[in-house]
Amino acid sequence: MAPHSNIQDASASSVDASEVAKFSKLSDEWWNPKGKMAPLHKINPLRLTYIRDAACRKFDRNVKSLGCLSGLRILDIGCGAGLLCEPFTRLGAQVIGIDPSATNIAAARLHADKSQLSIDYRCTTVEEMDTRERFDIVLAMEVVEHVVDVGAFLDRCALMLKPGGLMVVSTLNRNWKSFALGIVAAEYVLRWLPRGTHQWDKFVTPHELAHHLARNKLAITEQTGVVYNPLADRWGMSSDMDVNYMVVAEEI
Repeated sequence: MAPHSNIQDASASSVDASEVAKFSKLSDEWWNPKGKMAPLHKINPLRLTYIRDAACRKFDRNVKSLGCLSGLRILDIGCGAGLLCEPFTRLGAQVIGIDPSATNIAAARLHADKSQLSIDYRCTTVEEMDTRERFDIVLAMEVVEHVVDVGAFLDRCALMLKPGGLMVVSTLNRNWKSFALGIVAAEYVLRWLPRGTHQWDKFVTPHELAHHLARNKLAITEQTGVVYNPLADRWGMSSDMDVNYMVVAEEI
């Protein structure tokens, strides 16, 4: 995607104005906190805080500093339109966001241009990346429940970590409670998500996740449940990991 200043002058570039309009609409939807992505916007501050705080503990940074992640390389796998990439860039990190969806990447690039942020967005998968390109932090947020082979996917994620690096994973547990709340309630009753967003049999238990990580000499050092408080209309951390949960993994 060309710089935003050139997008306005179609005669000076090869940009298709109709495509820009389409991606602009998509970008507006992704970044609209009251639109179809509202559930993601509600949970995003919690994800951001959890990852930032874990990174600051790991790399001995001052969490109150505006540039607390300066010098760290972060790989965000399945980045969508960059809802995590942008705030981490503002905290000083060098962020590479990857997603197999060309429209997601186009929306992410367009929004980053508008925000005047330099983020390396790539339409690719972690399997297609060069494993010589290593990262201090690898994020797989709400991704593992969508892949074909969880073990193979996490193997590849682990290869992208620098020695002493940090991996953060968020996903959904697999039990009847997660079926009732994560699928029936979220997709059919409350309609937070489009029907068919998740397949219950692809949810991953904490034990299974720990097993896959251990094969790669990674151990879970932190874990938390993520629960929704309807009275406060917000997400929070909890000891209840029956449905949504997040983990931090480090080298054994």
